Amino acid sequence: MASEQKQHPSPNHYDIVIVGAGPVGLMLSTCLARWGYKIKHIDNRPEPTATGRADGIQPRSLDLLRNMGLKSAIMAHKPARVYEVAFWDPPANGGKGIARTGTWASCPEFIDARYPFTTLLHQGLIERAFIADIEKNNTTIQRPWTITGFTSDEKADPEYPVSVELQHVDGTFKESVKAKYLFGGEGARSFIRDQLKIGITHKDPIAYVWGVMDGVVKTDFPDIKMKCTIHSEHGSIMVIPREDNMVRLYIQIASSTDPDFNPRKTATVEEVQASAKRILQPYSIEWERVEWYSVYPIGQGISDKYTLDHRVFLGGDACHTHSPKAGQGMNTAFLDALNLAWKIHAVEGGLAHKSILETYEPERKDVAETLLSFDNKYAKLFSQRPPSSNEVAAATAQKATAGAEENEFIKTFKESCSFTSGYGVAYKANQLNWHPEHPAQSHVIHPKSTALVPGRLFKNADVTRVVDANVVHLEQEIPLNGAFRLFIFAGKPAVTGQALKDLAAGLAKKNSFYTAYQRADIDQVSHHERHNPHSHFFTVATVFAAKRNEIEISRDLPALLARYKDNVYADDRWARHFPDSKATAHAKMGLDEERGGVVVVRPDGYTGVVVALEEGSATVDALNAYFGAFSAKKLGEKAQL
Repeated sequence: MASEQKQHPSPNHYDIVIVGAGPVGLMLSTCLARWGYKIKHIDNRPEPTATGRADGIQPRSLDLLRNMGLKSAIMAHKPARVYEVAFWDPPANGGKGIARTGTWASCPEFIDARYPFTTLLHQGLIERAFIADIEKNNTTIQRPWTITGFTSDEKADPEYPVSVELQHVDGTFKESVKAKYLFGGEGARSFIRDQLKIGITHKDPIAYVWGVMDGVVKTDFPDIKMKCTIHSEHGSIMVIPREDNMVRLYIQIASSTDPDFNPRKTATVEEVQASAKRILQPYSIEWERVEWYSVYPIGQGISDKYTLDHRVFLGGDACHTHSPKAGQGMNTAFLDALNLAWKIHAVEGGLAHKSILETYEPERKDVAETLLSFDNKYAKLFSQRPPSSNEVAAATAQKATAGAEENEFIKTFKESCSFTSGYGVAYKANQLNWHPEHPAQSHVIHPKSTALVPGRLFKNADVTRVVDANVVHLEQEIPLNGAFRLFIFAGKPAVTGQALKDLAAGLAKKNSFYTAYQRADIDQVSHHERHNPHSHFFTVATVFAAKRNEIEISRDLPALLARYKDNVYADDRWARHFPDSKATAHAKMGLDEERGGVVVVRPDGYTGVVVALEEGSATVDALNAYFGAFSAKKLGEKAQL
């Protein structure tokens, strides 16, 4: 998009000012820098995080990082991988010490995850992968600088309404800049949130003080390489394995339910180590070294608003705070940033009306509300009583016994695993997520058989790429490029041949969503451009329900769709959950294996709408109606084929 971005009036004019270079700020900066935006990015720390802070990357986030091409750089640090969680409690027979209650999968089989584990690596190494990518795309993080003031006034300046005052932390230098947007990702003590006078609502009156320690230990505790929640008569502790033989220990130091509670209560390294030794009895633990230690209060809070004018936005810890137990902070921050990034791109690139920015707060605040409710329930569940071993076994099973009613523990476990993995996130109905009251209405929209749900992630599927016979992950084939993904499930070529011709003819018409946003430089696009040869906002992939050797791209696809020859696939891979299906990707999506369908996936990987593939103009008309609900351009009358 950089080549099509309009020039800025002066060097001090920016598309966006980003304050804070933690996970949320870095994700936002990475996306927008890749898509050609001019960014002023500051952070008040002289260097990236050296040690400590957030460390857990959940399965869905690892999918996202792979889709961005950042997974390899992170995994090169050989992070710990948590496949199972262990629970330890006082022995059931009333004996001394602690005993393992049970273990279960970190990401159980009923979640269709590519990476069924939690990746654990300290935040600084994760930050560096983002920073290297940002710098490759002509953006730098200005350190150590801070924000001292800002105003937002669209009446005074409709194009660059945000004026921002910046200052070096030692006060020696100051800078005034203009921007289209301002983003506050400065954490729980957000200056921007305070200046906007946006309050924080605390969901639970109970607050906690936690101690967290990273270090290398010598111990005979058998599960030190696993994630563990340990309860004993001496207190509770959480064990998190880390890279380089390190382990992280979370220890609750104080609770607001204590008679002498003090939110500023602290504890020394030695005091926390002594507490850990008591809790782990009869096992021993000694520290070879301590890399990082901190004590901090935790309360469950959520920002009342994420924006007031859709020009100044908040994200990450500036919007939501919670306990570290579930490892959600960094992951939630990533998805806050991604949600906002592609919407800003759609508006500024001319695809969408600015009203789509109004969906950022409800989509992401609803997720934060769910997170805080889960966090509260999760904490209480394990503090009230330890789960029994047969409950653990039931929770680990892929399906509950037919007819058996699940108890509260099993239901909570399943709900929480889906949510904490990232795959359970669901966005509610709006113009981006089709629903029965959506402006787009057609008999071909949302076929009854479909297993896809608008507002939920597109499903994983293995397919064979036709051009080179590589077996690939369909959901990973189109990278995070700011474009909507059109997956055409083309069924049997002999059945859908005319429907595909009609679809291509409809897309080629000047009044279609596809042609309306054609690239200005289309005549100069390289023959090897795989994903965006026609438009920066749409990438097309076609999946046939046939064996690879039965597919001939030039014969089976009209020229417009054949241009995406590197994105043509054979749905010929067997999957154990669909043992009788001959086209498992179609079956997973709930689409007819002969007649197929079209799935529109938002740039962030969530399903937007599902449309049946039919002969005539109905399929294109339905797609035009869906995109017309938020398009910046008026999409034409129904196509005449």
